[in-house]
Amino acid sequence: MPFVELPVVWIVITDIIAWAVIHMAISYLTLSMPDHWFEHDRLVYKIRPWEKGGRLWQRYFRVKSWKGLIPDGTVIMGAGYNKKQLHGRDTKSLTNFIKESRRAELTHWLSILPAGFFFIWNPVWAGFIMILYAFSLNIPIIIAQRYNRGRLEPLVSLKKQRSS
Repeated sequence: MPFVELPVVWIVITDIIAWAVIHMAISYLTLSMPDHWFEHDRLVYKIRPWEKGGRLWQRYFRVKSWKGLIPDGTVIMGAGYNKKQLHGRDTKSLTNFIKESRRAELTHWLSILPAGFFFIWNPVWAGFIMILYAFSLNIPIIIAQRYNRGRLEPLVSLKKQRSS
């Protein structure tokens, strides 16, 4: 039983508005974080050995076949770094892409967290649908970011070794 009872039409409207505000607020928050917070592999960003440099994501999820369909949030926000394609193949461009990939991954992890609040005004079954929505929208984007970084980080390391 929800804490706040609303007619179904208002529940749907509230859900749509709440998700839009949540997505925009979290995007704005992560866009305003300093770049240096995303320069290193820390905690959640670190590509793990079991990911096999991104190959795991391709093998089990066929990332290459659908990652191009993901809309880039920078178009909606009107700010940020467009990750639809590489901006260059030099070390600086690749490093910048990796940094912004970490920012995008954090944005989408954070976007899952508020899903539990939807139980306040939704019936229990709809609250679980909101959780399912949060995971189904954000996990594919997280996977795509990890796939890209898993392939690019070794390349950047190799380029840095060759230049020194």
